[in-house]
Amino acid sequence: MAVIGIEPPSPLYEHEHALFRESFRAFLTQEVVPHAAAWERDGIVPRELFLKAGEHGFLGMAVPEELGGAGAADFRFNAVISEEATYAGVASATMGLTLQNDVCLPYFLEHADDEQRRRWLPGIASGELVTAIAMTEPGAGSDLQGMQARAVHDGDSYILNGSKTFITNGIHADLVIVVAKTNPAAGARGLSLLVVERGMDGFQRGRNLEKIGQHAQDTAELFFNDVRVPAANLLGQEGMGFVYLVSHLAQERMSIAVGGLAAAEAAIAWTVDHVRARNAFGRPIGSFQHPRFVLAECRTEVAVTRAFVEQCLRRLVAGTLSGEEAAMAKWWCSELQGRVIDRCLQLFGGYGYMLEYPIARAYADARVTRIYGGANEIMKEIIGRSMGLGDR
Repeated sequence: MAVIGIEPPSPLYEHEHALFRESFRAFLTQEVVPHAAAWERDGIVPRELFLKAGEHGFLGMAVPEELGGAGAADFRFNAVISEEATYAGVASATMGLTLQNDVCLPYFLEHADDEQRRRWLPGIASGELVTAIAMTEPGAGSDLQGMQARAVHDGDSYILNGSKTFITNGIHADLVIVVAKTNPAAGARGLSLLVVERGMDGFQRGRNLEKIGQHAQDTAELFFNDVRVPAANLLGQEGMGFVYLVSHLAQERMSIAVGGLAAAEAAIAWTVDHVRARNAFGRPIGSFQHPRFVLAECRTEVAVTRAFVEQCLRRLVAGTLSGEEAAMAKWWCSELQGRVIDRCLQLFGGYGYMLEYPIARAYADARVTRIYGGANEIMKEIIGRSMGLGDR
């Protein structure tokens, strides 16, 4: 069983965050943990999970109170959700909630006009509307400017054509923020964001993709064939899509960093329990020097990383986090996640290869974090260019 209740010993969190953590931990214990294994087998969580999360105040925390949210525009609440789900070994089952809160919601909060806010934000906060963002295409991943999806202005609508892939929440989504070229000749200034709604003619979902890990999270292909999207569903200004994407990627990358760090912390906790209880040659595995040294090294790396991540989180909350700092956090934490989980799994022996153990699921789930949110090679490129290096 996964351990619930690892407490990050940190002054980053205040009393209200502690209360929120306790409440979310109880929600996980009652609504998620008992069903997570079944959802992993099903390859998707039930739609009702979003409604239950909304009912308990775990969706759209940053949405203003008058529009159904809590008015808590503080990313530390988001971090608590990510940490607790990871500590409980059910991050895959709650990733759709995390995507809605951490990645999609900021676009609606910052770029929707008043009519759009009234139309969409209450449902996003209640869980009645599930969101997704569609950037990646079969031929374009980290290179945002390489997208081929095209939206042509036609009267009071846009005609959207193209396809997207690897879209988290792709099966459940009611609102999909689609990145498309509205002016192909304008390069980065030719991208716009259109909100495609469930049921629009020509909008089709492909299969729920089979992945190495994160099995409870639906990840889909999406197809747009002459979809007539009302101009009223343009998010922000036409041609500003690239600017919006870049401005929000820092928070998305911090979300990945927080989850990666929490996964490493959880792996250490599970492994310490295992090496204390498991005997070899007549004594606990943890009494041998090698496991002690491995865990000592992992714990030190995690402690140093937490200090940096919390510094970044403070800057994110204050609005001063730079893109290169977020890239550093995402790169380092996702690499740390894979490295620590791999070393911890080794100490489980054959049990570490069994999916009934959370360490095995964490191992499979970890691999994609070095890819999504911008591949780690792109993170290094961002960091290098911030140092005045690279092509000009």
